[in-house]
Amino acid sequence: MEAALEIPVPTERAAYLAEVCGGNSVLREEIEALIVAHLADETFMESLADPLWLEARSEREGDRIGRYKLIRQIGEGGFGTVFLAEQGQPVKRQVALKVIKPGMDSKEVIARFEAERQALALMNHPHIAKVHDAGTTEGGRPYFVMELVEGQPITKYCAEEVLDTQERLELFIEVCAAVQHAHQKGIIHRDLKPSNILVSPQDGGSAVKVIDFGIAKAIGMELTEKTVFTQLGRMIGTPQYMSPEQAELNALDVDTRSDIYSLGVILYELLTGTTPLDGELLRSAA
Repeated sequence: MEAALEIPVPTERAAYLAEVCGGNSVLREEIEALIVAHLADETFMESLADPLWLEARSEREGDRIGRYKLIRQIGEGGFGTVFLAEQGQPVKRQVALKVIKPGMDSKEVIARFEAERQALALMNHPHIAKVHDAGTTEGGRPYFVMELVEGQPITKYCAEEVLDTQERLELFIEVCAAVQHAHQKGIIHRDLKPSNILVSPQDGGSAVKVIDFGIAKAIGMELTEKTVFTQLGRMIGTPQYMSPEQAELNALDVDTRSDIYSLGVILYELLTGTTPLDGELLRSAA
């Protein structure tokens, strides 16, 4: 079949098949059916790769999702996109709206998305971003709306503001309080790192927010009725900040101690400017 596919002219391809198949009409019909199916799949995949097709299905600035107007994209992950959005009713305010990307709404992704939404809804702490609203787009993809958190990763903020050791420790204590609250609610973050801890100036001080509970895990309860699959052989988290137990490819039973390990790595970086283990080395070893 591969040799026949390399012949672009249909009449020449038919002649080639007649020669190699001889009088075996059943074999020839099977090969021709496979060729037709292959060419149809190829045409379909090319249409998916068309940027105009993708843009037509993706949200853009100025679009509306429910009662929210999208202002600009402010974040993007493997499965979701985060927009700065404006709410008009019943109050006018800017929010962050997270929506699953077109074509990424598999059962597993939707389950994880709902788990993140529920995890945030369970918590009520000044240093954890709050959920305001949730719904589905006209195309049926889920989204949720949360408090807009503007700031810099905690390590970058401390460096640019030239904070001393005492000031860094005070910020870190606030992070620990937020993580403790999550643990008390039965939520393990599993991806604590500087980029998920944002800090911004506020009223002469600093405001800390822990964000991105996208791979959070619940203890002793279900965050969603949908099944969340954690595939064996897939690493969950960020190598240089995760505990050795979490780094195991079948680490399905990590507990709050894994988050505490990550906090220790973050504290080490806040005080020394580097992580205990080199990220590139860890990734190459994995």
